[in-house]
Amino acid sequence: MTDNEMDPARRITLYIEELAGWRGEKLAWLRKLVLEVDLSIVEEWKWETPVWSHNGNVLAFGAFRDHVKINFFKGILLADPQGLFNSGLYAKKTRTIDIHEGESLSETSLCDLIRRAVEINAGKR
Repeated sequence: MTDNEMDPARRITLYIEELAGWRGEKLAWLRKLVLEVDLSIVEEWKWETPVWSHNGNVLAFGAFRDHVKINFFKGILLADPQGLFNSGLYAKKTRTIDIHEGESLSETSLCDLIRRAVEINAGKR
């Protein structure tokens, strides 16, 4: 079975497992939060990366050598009172959060940001 034929949820699980170490642990934690925030969110595999959608793309994760990234596709529409967005601040539509080893994020603030991103796609904001 090729990656393209594999169930997206299974492909995301393998991606996280292959990372091992702190990056895999962080992405597993982030995935858990996303799935808890919106029970109807859909896991997809696009552009060789995990993507979550609800009436369109909501967010994606990526692992890099020294950090993991959360990309909010409509981040420009999201208020960020906690200052979580720390990269991609000049992109036309997206906003991103880079997390380096040893850094932590407020679970409550991140869940709120994810929830509001889903609401934008659902037309509730």
